[in-house]
This record gives sequence, C-alpha cells and structure tokens, in this order.
Amino acid sequence: MQHRSRALRQAGRTLAFVPTMGYLHDGHLALMREGRRLADVLVASIYVNPTQFAPGEDFEAYPRDMAKDCRLAETIPVDILFTPDDRAIYADGCQTFVTPQDLAQRMCGLSRPIFFRGVATVVTKLFHIVAPHVALFGEKDFQQLTIIRRMVRDLNFAVDIVGVPTVREPDGLAMSSRNAYLKPDQRQAALSLSQSLQEARKQVANGETRADRIIAATTARIEAHPETAIDYIVIVDPDTLENVNVIDRPVRMALAVKVGTTRLIDNMPLDPNT
Repeated sequence: MQHRSRALRQAGRTLAFVPTMGYLHDGHLALMREGRRLADVLVASIYVNPTQFAPGEDFEAYPRDMAKDCRLAETIPVDILFTPDDRAIYADGCQTFVTPQDLAQRMCGLSRPIFFRGVATVVTKLFHIVAPHVALFGEKDFQQLTIIRRMVRDLNFAVDIVGVPTVREPDGLAMSSRNAYLKPDQRQAALSLSQSLQEARKQVANGETRADRIIAATTARIEAHPETAIDYIVIVDPDTLENVNVIDRPVRMALAVKVGTTRLIDNMPLDPNT
C-alpha cells in the first residue's frame, strides 16, 4: 500500500481516503462518493481495530461481511481497497500510542476511556501507510471527527480532513453498523434519539436558549422507553466540546444511549440564527 501510494503521488495523482471498520452501509458509501469527487484515486480501508475496544466490548461480535463490502465498494467505485490484518498494523504488538488529551476526556471518552487512544493510533498508522491528500469522516461520529481534526493540526499531517453529514435511515435513525444488533421491538426506542434531536432543534427555533431545559426534555423523551439507558446528553461548543449553558451561537447537541445492549450515538447542530 505504501509503495502504491508513493507511486501515485509521484505521478501527480491526488488520493482520497475513507477508513472504515467494514460492514458497509450507505453512510460509508456517502463518504466514498465524496472522496470520489474530491480526488483522482479513491482508497478505502476495512480494518476492525482491536485497540479501540475495551475488554468486554463487542470486538469479537462486531459485524463483518468482507464479500458484501467488496461488492458495495465496487459500486462507487473504490480504486484501492486496503484490508490489512493485525500483523500488518500491530506487528509484534504495539508499545507506542497516540493519546488525545482534553477532547477525548468528554462525552464518549468518559465511558470508553481507551477508545480514542485506539482510534487516534490506528488513524495515524493508516495516514502514514496510505499517505492521502484528503481523508473523509462522518459527522455522526462528531467527537471522533473533532479529535482527528485536532490531531492532524497538532501533529502536522499534510492531509485535509473533510466531515460528511450524517446519513439516516428513512425513519431517521442514524446509520451505523451496530444497528444490526437491534431487535425489531427496540427500533422505536432507538428512534427516540433522532426524534429528540429534531425536537431540540425546534425548541431552539422557537427561541429556547437554555441548554438545561433542552437536555431535560430530551432526557424525558428517551427515558419514556424502558429499554433505554442514557450514557450522556450534552450541548457543546463544536470546536472545544466544552459544555454550553446558553445557546447564543451555533452549537452541537450529542448523545449516547444504550438500547438494550446496543450503544448508539447521534448528534445534530443547533443554531439559534436559523
């Protein structure tokens, strides 16, 4: 992969890169379509990264379907599908990690303390291997996108980071590989996440500026479903991820909720000026 990327760059070709953990869906394909538009060569990777899973999380159970993924990648089309194994990425183990600081110690980082270290490390490795000019990430994972943008700036990577808006199912549920875990009777509970975000947007449009009131209404809506367990609901500055008390500028509302045993995340911008 490194040799191929070097040769393409020397030939004057631009590379767009979409890193994934596979089990592709329309959210991933939206990233790939945008990458196809932005560069000469589109590279996508499929690698379920073990270092971002804590003991007891769903690393072994994480859904995988390489044959289907290859077929979907061909529809874009992806020029290079990079599918390394652990021996390629973590040869003889790994003693060096990239550890984000403040941005990773909020939101998902509180309940998944090793997650962003694993993400930052594997993305760093993939950037070194693929050497893209531009890399694309989904806004559904907004904290991850914010951390990667900061990491690229802090570590002087010569790669542009592009965020792509969240792709949703027809009923509003944010697309995620983990949606496959949901039982049919849990779907309505899962929809409370996107419905609550839409309701929060309406509250702001109607003049509500107090974050605590919006969060309280969201909490009540989600907890009305007995199979849900809220991890967090926050309204934050989109750059620093610090909590916002008064919505007097564009902010980001984000939440993480367990539906049964499935942990789902979602977010939405809130703008009092629109």
